Amino acid sequence: MRRWQEPSIGNRGEIWRKSRNSINFENEKFFDIRSSFSWTGPNALARSSLLERQEKLQFNCEEIPDKKIRRGIVDPEEFHNILVDEQHKLLYCYVPKVACTNWKRVLMIISGKWNGSDPLEIPADQAHASRIERLSNYTLPEIEDKLINFDKLIVVRHPLERLLSAYRNKLEARHEKSSKYFQERFGRKIIKKFRANATKEALSKGDDVTFGEFVDFITEKRENGVQNEHWKPFSDLCHPCLVNYNLVSKYESLVEDATEILERIGAESVSFPARISKNAPTSKKLDEYYSTLSFKQLRKLADLYRLDLKLFDYSLEEILGFSIA
Repeated sequence: MRRWQEPSIGNRGEIWRKSRNSINFENEKFFDIRSSFSWTGPNALARSSLLERQEKLQFNCEEIPDKKIRRGIVDPEEFHNILVDEQHKLLYCYVPKVACTNWKRVLMIISGKWNGSDPLEIPADQAHASRIERLSNYTLPEIEDKLINFDKLIVVRHPLERLLSAYRNKLEARHEKSSKYFQERFGRKIIKKFRANATKEALSKGDDVTFGEFVDFITEKRENGVQNEHWKPFSDLCHPCLVNYNLVSKYESLVEDATEILERIGAESVSFPARISKNAPTSKKLDEYYSTLSFKQLRKLADLYRLDLKLFDYSLEEILGFSIA
C-alpha cells in the first residue's frame, strides 16, 4: 500500500492554518486515501466514515483558537498512551474504557507477542501488561519519523458515556480486583472529602461512592483525580491536533471500523472481538445516572470535556436531551 508523506512536526502549524480548499499537502493526502482503496464492497461504509472523520478532525483542530494544541513536540512522555506496531507501521493511542483491552489483544497477536489467533484467549491483565512498545520510549527523531510514516489510530467514545462506564466499572462494581484498587485509591478519598457524616465503614472501604460524588471529585480543580487515564479527556491522552490521526474509529461502529483498519494494515487474518457483556450496556444507563446530577455538575462536566466534544463531533444533547451553553 502506498503511504502518504507528511510535513515535519515543526511545519505542522503552517499546514493547519492553510485553507482546506487550497491545493496543499492535506488535500493531496486525502486524494491518496481515496485513490488507494476501493469504495465498494463490504467495508465501504466504514471506509467512508474513517475518511470523513479524519477530515472533520483536521477541520475542527483548525477551528480551535488555542495554538498550544497545535505546537510541536515538547516531551516524548506526551506519547505515553501511543503503542507502536513496527511490523504493520501502526501507532495506536489507547483510551481506557474505549475498547482498549481488545485492541491491545489484537496488537499482541498481529505483532507476534501472542501465539494464538483468538484475542479473547488473552487475559485482560496480560493485555494491559504486554510488552508492546510505547512511542514515548523512542528518541525525538524516531518519534517524528513514525508520526510521519505510520498509520495513526485513535478510538473514541462519547465522553459522558465513557465517564459513566469508568464509574460503573471502577467505583461501583463490587468484588472485582480492579474496582477494589480504585475504591481503595480513590473511593475512600472521595467519600472523605465530599460526603458529610460518612460512616466508618464507608471511609474504610470506599466502595459506595455515588455518581454525584465521583463527578464532584473529577471536576474539582484542586484535586488530582481528573488526571487518572480512565476519565482524563482523550484530547489530553492522545493530542489529536498534534498527532495527525488518519484512522479515527468510534465506539458506536467499533467492529466495522476495526475490520476495515485491520484489512488496511494487512492484518485481516485477525477478527476484532464483538462486544459481549453480562451487564446492561452503559448506553442504556445514561439517563438513570445523569438525571441525578445538578445543572452545576453538568456544566462542570461540559467544561471538562469541551475539547473532546468539539473535536470528535459529540454533543451533550445526545446524552442529556438538552444543551448547556
